[in-house]
Amino acid sequence: MIRNSARLAALCVLALMSSVAHKATAQDQTPTTPPAAPPAPSAPAAPPAFPKPDPADFTADTPSKETVNSFMQANLGFDPNAMWQVQAIQKTQLPSINRVVVFVGDKAGKQQPYRFAFLTAPDMKHIMVGDRIIPFGEHPFEEHRAILQQKANGPYRGSASKDLELVEFADFQCPHCKAAQANMDKLVTDFPNARIVFENDPIPSIHPESVTAAQYGLCVAKLGGNSAFFTFAAAVFEGQEGLATADGATLTLNSSVTKAGLEPAKVQACANTPEIKSAVEASTQLAKDLDISSVPTLAINGRQVPANAPYETLKQIIEYQAKQDGVTK
Repeated sequence: MIRNSARLAALCVLALMSSVAHKATAQDQTPTTPPAAPPAPSAPAAPPAFPKPDPADFTADTPSKETVNSFMQANLGFDPNAMWQVQAIQKTQLPSINRVVVFVGDKAGKQQPYRFAFLTAPDMKHIMVGDRIIPFGEHPFEEHRAILQQKANGPYRGSASKDLELVEFADFQCPHCKAAQANMDKLVTDFPNARIVFENDPIPSIHPESVTAAQYGLCVAKLGGNSAFFTFAAAVFEGQEGLATADGATLTLNSSVTKAGLEPAKVQACANTPEIKSAVEASTQLAKDLDISSVPTLAINGRQVPANAPYETLKQIIEYQAKQDGVTK
């Protein structure tokens, strides 16, 4: 669920490396007239030919072309077909803010190449893409990784180690978050050495019962442990339609608590405590600190991707990021 109209931070994730969807075509019926001669085979697709950069477009000393290439490699290196070319690094009318232009394409020639332009912040650690500010540099995800290792304290599955930490930010009432749970369950199996954390990021302006559900979830974790929490979470997502009304939410949450092996009255009492309310607020603030604009978002050692992305793409990115960070699967 998108919080605002711009999700341009994802440009450095899925939008930069989205694959072309293949359309299935229906087989024709047997023709009543002789078929036409088959068309000549088409030439194989070729990689795009980017225009030669003009030295006049490189008027700024920072960032260096090497830094831009490292940034692009960090974001797109998981895709062996990705290719790019730094086209311009220019001064702007504003001091310490420069414009960078990169052409992006794929070696297989299946995707239309496009222009990726951004402004660098004066600290050279962030860039501005539309109305979003996202990490930049040779190792753009390090800062967010450190923040998550310190503050992502939600219920988790898998390893106690934070060497490979996958942090899911989700809203129990968000249908896209429900759809992402199939991915999350597969990740638990495919990455047994990962610590897979659930962080609440409710959006009460459009999901009125999401905060209550988050509070219940934290109390289930507190009273029953991580295993009980994920049993509860699975039940809430399964019965998500019941959260549409206040009365339905009470029934759905209490039923989910029972499935997790706990007493609804105890969990309900816990959910109303200042401690739990503060914990949900802290999780929401963590999402804001990381400039997470939509749910479900999965942070892979600090690198943000949509948690409901195609599973094989998610898996490929995780494997690549783990390798970059020196982590064994």
